[in-house]
Formats: sequence, C-alpha cells, structure tokens
Amino acid sequence: MPQRILSISGLRGVIGDGLDPAYLIDFACAFGTLMDGGRVVISRDGRSSGLMVKHSIIAGLTATGCTVIDSDIASTPTCGVLVQELHAAGGLQITASHNPVEWNGLKPFSSAGSVFDQALGEKLLAILNDKSFRLVGWDRLGQLESLADPSSAHLRKVHALVDIAAIRSRRAKVVLDCNHGSGAVLGPKLLESLGCDVHIMGGIPDGRFEHVPEPTEKNLTDLCAEVRRVGADVGFAQDPDADRLAIVDETGRYIGEELTLALCADFILQKTPGPVVVNGSTSRTTADIAAKHGCPFFRSHVGEANVVAKMREVHAIIGGEGNGGLIEPRVGYVRDSFAAMAYVLAGITARREPLSRWVDSLPKYTIVKDKLTCDRDRVTAACAALKRQFADAQPTEGDGLRLDWPDRWVQVRASNTEPILRVIAEAPDPASARDLCSRAMEIVRPSG
Repeated sequence: MPQRILSISGLRGVIGDGLDPAYLIDFACAFGTLMDGGRVVISRDGRSSGLMVKHSIIAGLTATGCTVIDSDIASTPTCGVLVQELHAAGGLQITASHNPVEWNGLKPFSSAGSVFDQALGEKLLAILNDKSFRLVGWDRLGQLESLADPSSAHLRKVHALVDIAAIRSRRAKVVLDCNHGSGAVLGPKLLESLGCDVHIMGGIPDGRFEHVPEPTEKNLTDLCAEVRRVGADVGFAQDPDADRLAIVDETGRYIGEELTLALCADFILQKTPGPVVVNGSTSRTTADIAAKHGCPFFRSHVGEANVVAKMREVHAIIGGEGNGGLIEPRVGYVRDSFAAMAYVLAGITARREPLSRWVDSLPKYTIVKDKLTCDRDRVTAACAALKRQFADAQPTEGDGLRLDWPDRWVQVRASNTEPILRVIAEAPDPASARDLCSRAMEIVRPSG
C-alpha cells in the first residue's frame, strides 16, 4: 500500500511511494474547484521535494482557473497570515511538518486563514474522491504571481503583540534552531528586530535536516549544548514548517513543547484575562494557570481544527496544543512559533528573572508519550480494554479515550497524521507518569 495519509486536515505521503505528481495534481484540482477559481496562496517548508510538489499543485490550481500567489519558502502560520492579508480564497502549505525528510504533504487553509474545519474538509475530500473537478478552457486558465517579501505582514502582526522597546532593552541572547526549515525565513529577522543577540543553527531553509525534525528532547541535544556554550538566555527550536516551538532554558535544560503554551498563557492571561482552549492531550499545567488567573478553561478534541473551532465558539483569548503549538487569534487561527517566541521573550523581560526561575514557578507535572503501530479500525478495541482495566477513572470518549484521576490522566487515541496509536500519560512525578504510560501500553498492545 502507498504511504499516504488523507484527512480533512490535508495530505501527507512519502515521495515516490504515495505522493506522486498525478495525485498531487488531483488534490490541487479538487482544492481549486472548491475555491471556485479564486486566488490561492501557496508556500513550502524547504524540503528538497517541495519544488516538485509546488509545480504539481500550480498545474492543478491554474487548470481550475485559480490565480496562484507563490510565496515560495515560508512557514505555515505565514501562509495563514497571507491568506488574510491578500483576501485570498484559500491557501495551501506544502509541508509534512515533523515527518522525516522523505515525506511531504499539503495543508489547506480557508479564506479566514485558518485550517479547514470538518465541513470544508469533507467537501474537499468528496470532490477529490469523485474527481468532480471543474476544469477551465485555455482562455480562463489561472495565472501565477510571486511575492517578493512574504514574511513582512506576519512580522507586523507579531510585533503588535508585545512591548518591542522593552524586549530590546533586555538584549537577550538567543539560540534559534531552525533545522533547515522554513522558520529560517522569519525567525532570525524577528529575533533581530527584537534586539536579540541571535545565534542560528540550521539557518538555510533547504530541508537538509541536521537532526530528526520533531523538536523533542532526544533530538535537541545539540541545541542544549549550544545554549550552554554561548551563555544564552534561551534556546528555541522550530519544526520544519515553524508552527511548533520547543524551548531550552539558560542552563541548557530542555523544558519542552508542553510548557510553550503554558508560559505564553501565564504571560498573556495576567494582562488580558479570558477563555483558554487546549486539546485533550495537553498538559494540565495550562488548566492550572487558567485557574490561577480566574479564566475559563476548555478542552477540545485533538487536532488544530478542533481547537480552533472551540476557540471561536468560546471567544478564547489564547489556545493551542501541547506539541508547542500556540494559537494566537490576533495573528491568526494557526499554530505559530513566532508569536510564542515573542511572548516568552516578553515574559522574561517583564519578570526580570531567568527563564529557569519562571519555569520552576509553574505547576509541576511530568507528561510521557509513547506510540505503537495500529490501524484505525482496531483503536476501539484498544480503548475498551483500557477502560475495563481502569474502571476507577473518569472516562471521556469521542476522541479515543481519556481517563482522569484527581492528580493524573492517560489518553489513548489514533493519530490524525500517522498509522499509529498514541498513548499519553501525565502525573505529578516522572516515575508515576512512566508507570501509568507503561501500564496503558501493556493493556492496549494486545488489542492494538
């Protein structure tokens, strides 16, 4: 079977084994049909296969009469900003996010500059599956336009979030690991504009990843060492399309992706209280922070589209996911590593203390994540087995299964982007979290 994953969130696949020009053109024809020949922003994350993918989708989009606005290498949140700024009908980001280099994909945006919701995603899939494309004649083919400076609008929006003069006065020393992804386009520019002394790792956006692209602790040992070597105040790591951010404190300690959202929420809610939305796999640290600031707290199903839908419903001030994905509505309803970097720098500036001290002041939990290969149609049995074994927990179903106790929780769910079953557990201390995750893995493994 070809290695290709298709959902309402978009498309991912292995180049030459599921993701080929013919299928990409079909996807673009379906998207162009849904956009009814309007203007479509496209951008890519720097992978070497990005050019092939880009030319394929240009062919499909122009065949349906769409004008294509090519921003070339730009981050996923930048694509969302550009859709809003240019009043486009939609957008397509060429990326496979944290997947290995042999993967690539397409992430669609609506005219609001946000990821597709359930209804739009289902319409797109129906057109693609039926191949009910609306192709135009030679005299109505779409045109191609290029953007010379795709990141300037995004930079302005991030600047508007923080006190730039105050951050500049801090003169923070920052190590930024772009890992040869699209974050290298805007990341250094943003940090330099905030007066930072910037040390860049992987600053050429050519997709030649120097480490496994997912910004987890085991993949960021070089960043931790570089922070210590140069005496930096903070280290930042982006995934290839720069919608996720992991953080390293001034001691070289990896504080992870889970605390990215928590730190931002702690800073924002102190100044602007309001509702907070996270998904069901996100650390309860953010829930505790919302409670500290007297703010309503909500959980959605996992998936950026689900978080965004809940944020819109409750008029959330801030939201996101525990994978380092801050969603700041004032920039756009898209996970945004750049807004997160600005907030963390604003926070250490306002608090006048090292990042490590701020981190240590947050509620402390340990979250452990594991996974196993599992077809989606076997997930139900795995969840049922877990529920039987942990009958004393409070179950929440609908997005796999989440089981809650007063001081810990575990969740089992199928990945939206890979053929795997994710098992996530959180508890007050590392041993308890590892034990809970291990017990859950043993229970679901025979069923999965």
